[in-house]
Amino acid sequence: MLELLKEKVLVANLDLVRHNLVVFTWGNASERDRETGYIVIKPSGIPYDQMKAEHMVVLDANGKSVEGELKPSSDAPTHVELYRQFKEIGGVVHTHSEWATSWAQAGKNIPAYGTTHADYFYGEIPCARALTREEVETDYEVNTGRVIVEIFESLDYMSLPGVLVHGHAPFTWGKDGKDAVDHAVVIEEVAKMAFRTEVLGNRIPIEQFLLDKHYLRKHGKDAYYGQQYD
Repeated sequence: MLELLKEKVLVANLDLVRHNLVVFTWGNASERDRETGYIVIKPSGIPYDQMKAEHMVVLDANGKSVEGELKPSSDAPTHVELYRQFKEIGGVVHTHSEWATSWAQAGKNIPAYGTTHADYFYGEIPCARALTREEVETDYEVNTGRVIVEIFESLDYMSLPGVLVHGHAPFTWGKDGKDAVDHAVVIEEVAKMAFRTEVLGNRIPIEQFLLDKHYLRKHGKDAYYGQQYD
């Protein structure tokens, strides 16, 4: 079942290693099949250098395992909640990459200090509120997804394809698993740059018109950045 998607999800997970976004087994990537609504996600606690496509776990839209002998990632309920609420996304990634996680542990949004940020995120990257004791002790992973969804009640999850979970780490998403991985790479790089920007003495985000120019030339209705090629 979904053999090609399993291969894609394996590649997405291995890309997290290739981009130095995970240590040990600290991360996971998933992708949703548009036709069936099924979700393919990595198994829990399997070292990346031993992981194979056949190890991927297939879940239904409610998070119930429908194929695979291994347990899905412990973060699977968070992924399922994001797919349930963010209808347009097709891939989700979670890492504990060091720079983005540092901002999450500080409970701080990542301001848009430059055009690198603006090329991918249309504004500051938000940090969700801290979970309550009750939320942690009851359905922790589902509630992690819910606090992410909560902060996007007033934000556009497609133009801000990532979030920091307070005291935890980043989650990113996109049109598929590869897109979500790309956003995980970017959120790590801009977290690093933003920290250095503040250390160097600047805490003033770029002007809105410059943010608009860089984001919209790639993602707006009249986008002109890039081209098709063979």
